[in-house]
Amino acid sequence: MPPPPPPPPPPLLLLPLLLAAAVASTNAKITSPSVTATVGVGAGGPPPVPTPWPEQFHAVVFTNLTESGGRLQLIDLYYDWPGGRNLNLIRDQLSGDPLYDVEWTNGTSYYFDSASCRTVRFPVGLLPPDWLAAGAVYLGREAIDGFDCHVWTKVDFVWYYEEVATGRPVRWNFFNGMQQHVMSFEVGGVLEDSKWQAPAYCFNGGNADTANVADGANSKGARADVMNSLVRFAGAPAAGAAALLDQ
Repeated sequence: MPPPPPPPPPPLLLLPLLLAAAVASTNAKITSPSVTATVGVGAGGPPPVPTPWPEQFHAVVFTNLTESGGRLQLIDLYYDWPGGRNLNLIRDQLSGDPLYDVEWTNGTSYYFDSASCRTVRFPVGLLPPDWLAAGAVYLGREAIDGFDCHVWTKVDFVWYYEEVATGRPVRWNFFNGMQQHVMSFEVGGVLEDSKWQAPAYCFNGGNADTANVADGANSKGARADVMNSLVRFAGAPAAGAAALLDQ
């Protein structure tokens, strides 16, 4: 008669085995700040190339700033590369007075609402349509917000999600926890010229609220230039732009 099978391991021995299996599974994932696990580039063939932005578009963007101590925002974004301008119309949650962030390619940005205005001068202009063409690192594919996306990161500052099927942007995640979800994307969407004009009180003597963001060439070089442009494009509050670049 064959010997009886060995008894099962005691429960105290099973626990370390289960913990080891869980750790191995977790370590097998690639993670990044504010980004869930991505799937690495498969063998064979070069990684995909990011789709350049159209030279003009209108997007509605839902912004979540709660991880960095902020609020929820809804942003109407108008990108006009031929016109050398970009506009974020920012509506904070439960706030009736929107904030206009009008950015020009010469580095000047105007942040204004119905009562106040602030001018911020950046050392760089707008993000070009092919801003991901150089220096972006491909991380793989991920299902995010219900879409199958390619994922890139650039200067360890932003994680960019592009829908595989259409090339449309789906989401941006920033290193400080800010998440921006693209709710609609209209190629060729333009805004009438009068909406881009900063009000008169941005230029009178009583508004002396002007700030300069440090030149990237004197601090973090090309990385700061990209970060400057991304901070502007994301509609980050003027008061927090310099602080973001210093992190």
